[in-house]
Amino acid sequence: MEKGYWIPVLHSHLPFVKHPEHDYFLEEHWLFEAISECYIPLLMQMQRMEREGIDFRLTTSITPPLAEMLADHHLQEKYSRHLEMQLELADKEMARVGGDPVYGGVARFYQERYRQISEFYHGFLAGNVLNGYRHFADAGKVEIITCGATHGFLPLLSVNPKAVEAQISIAVSTHTKHFGRPPKGIWLPECAYYDGLDKVLARHNIRFFFMDSHGLVYGKPASRLGVFAPVYTPEGVAAFGRDPESSKKVWSSKEGYPGDSLYRDFYRDIGYDLPFEYVAPHISPDGTRVFTGFKYHRVTGETDYKEVYDRQAAMERVALHGENFHFDREKQLEHLGSLMERKPMLVSPYDAELFGHWWFEGPEFLYHVFKAMDAHKVIKPMTPPEYLARFNKNQVISPSPSSWGDRGYYDVWLNGGNDWIYRHLHMMAERMEELACRHRDGVDHATERVLNQMMRELLLAQSSDWAFLMTTRTAVEYSTKRTREHIANFNRLYEMILEGGFDWEFLGWLETKNSIFQQVSFREYC
Repeated sequence: MEKGYWIPVLHSHLPFVKHPEHDYFLEEHWLFEAISECYIPLLMQMQRMEREGIDFRLTTSITPPLAEMLADHHLQEKYSRHLEMQLELADKEMARVGGDPVYGGVARFYQERYRQISEFYHGFLAGNVLNGYRHFADAGKVEIITCGATHGFLPLLSVNPKAVEAQISIAVSTHTKHFGRPPKGIWLPECAYYDGLDKVLARHNIRFFFMDSHGLVYGKPASRLGVFAPVYTPEGVAAFGRDPESSKKVWSSKEGYPGDSLYRDFYRDIGYDLPFEYVAPHISPDGTRVFTGFKYHRVTGETDYKEVYDRQAAMERVALHGENFHFDREKQLEHLGSLMERKPMLVSPYDAELFGHWWFEGPEFLYHVFKAMDAHKVIKPMTPPEYLARFNKNQVISPSPSSWGDRGYYDVWLNGGNDWIYRHLHMMAERMEELACRHRDGVDHATERVLNQMMRELLLAQSSDWAFLMTTRTAVEYSTKRTREHIANFNRLYEMILEGGFDWEFLGWLETKNSIFQQVSFREYC
């Protein structure tokens, strides 16, 4: 007997990073790590479930910048070379420690793992990760949703309404380009909501979005069923709230599963542990040490001493954790069901990179959760459209402005360390709108190219990633440089329009490097 529903949601996003001027660029490594450690392992587990006949449902965002990067031929070629380097390193590691009774088993595991990833990428995926998501979406197992065009923090962009409108409209058109159908739902960038945003979503036929818990609890009126059923906004868009209990059990390294002593330790990597001369061909050419993905140790505990990773033991533990998660959710749903007039729903949203990148065993965890649900038949995994088709009558509220960032509101993206960017973003949006409306009825080809690239530079500058990284201080130099670069590019293009003289070499370079959204016209801003 079904006791309730589970809606797992993965947010898959990376900022647009493309540097054709370099054979190797450190920040492009973010994408290659995510493909090898997160996206492909997740898709491999989906294929495993498909072959074993396990029924599963997963909702995942593929943000427009990520979709554009995954479909970019230049980046695909670079990733193929990256895979070749990983296979070479795997063979090199086998020569180094393959015969070692302690480390040899882990080295053999990595050699086989990268061989499987390479075969999966060049075979099932045909060199394009998006093919895997399209396959499972067509099979009815995965609901792919969109996000803001460049993950812009919408409440802070809303000073210029057209900036928000463009973020949504371009997201919808880009999603349609890559997946052959418009999105039904959206992952609001940083889950950030403000009053009136639902009107924009409704205009673009977005049927649902996700919020952190307090967005519903502090709504007007408060959500009567808490986060255990969706609500409708005044414009009829469904808002699904995050269930804190099921979310924390997975993402917390302190209180959740990922901190288990048997799981692979993220930080101990041969890129930092081995002599420079040995790892030099596999790290940044400038000598900067980076994670290679070859990690031989397990979490062990809060100590500098780390035991060697035992893959079989980790797989046995992750199977237990999958069953435990199912058991806990069953008890949670039983309790909630006794208090509600309908079967409760649990929404568990996570950053996709938690599964495989930060928590190496995460993809296998999802496999075991779905396997348990398929076996026990007491919790039904669902997508939001499936839930809304079953329960189309829901409370109407005005959700509270909120985000899923630290302290729950907008502080992370607007503070003394990053507030300088917004005067530029607002001025750029005003200028873009003014020029777009002036030229909307007719423009020569040269001017159209400049206006289109101006819009790309504006959109890229609006990415919430840059403000976030400035706050967390994890990549301050790069995020500051990228923001200033896009602002400078926009202003230089703007001067070309005003003065009527075009720097074709500069424009061509920007069109190659910042090549996002080739299908979109500057008229989106009018």
